[in-house]
Amino acid sequence: MSKEIVNRVANSQLVSIDLEDFYPEGERVLLDIKEWLFAEQILKEKDFREFVKNHNWQSYQNKYIALTCSTEAIIPSWAYLLISVKLSPFAKKIIVGNLETLETSIFQEIIDGLPVKNYINKPVIIKGCSNKPIPETAYTQLISKLLPITKSIMYGEACSNVPLFKR
Repeated sequence: MSKEIVNRVANSQLVSIDLEDFYPEGERVLLDIKEWLFAEQILKEKDFREFVKNHNWQSYQNKYIALTCSTEAIIPSWAYLLISVKLSPFAKKIIVGNLETLETSIFQEIIDGLPVKNYINKPVIIKGCSNKPIPETAYTQLISKLLPITKSIMYGEACSNVPLFKR
């Protein structure tokens, strides 16, 4: 006598979240302004403004931009703001920092905008392994958003998970 194999995971209320599904397409660019400085150390306002004025900002169309200066030069805040004024019509997002900070900022927006109605009083599993660069902080931000509303939270795959929280 053979018994029918039942997929208990498919028949459960378990809701899976894969942050990779929310990964926005678009090139990430680290825009290092060190070469715009005199001797890569000193910001001369007149020269800097001239460089900003003549730079091809359209080349950043639909890109995510992290502004930085990789030298130990002291960069006044207005310099990044001036660049942002020129980049804003073209770039999807602009931050001051590195590419990791950029990715964290992108995912903070995604998680903040994530509709939670499908997760209320449900067991949720957060998929772990991904092929795209999902920042670790995105997972902690997701947990903070889900914790007050879910029945339980697990991490990993349905067949092999790590329980994190149960109401």
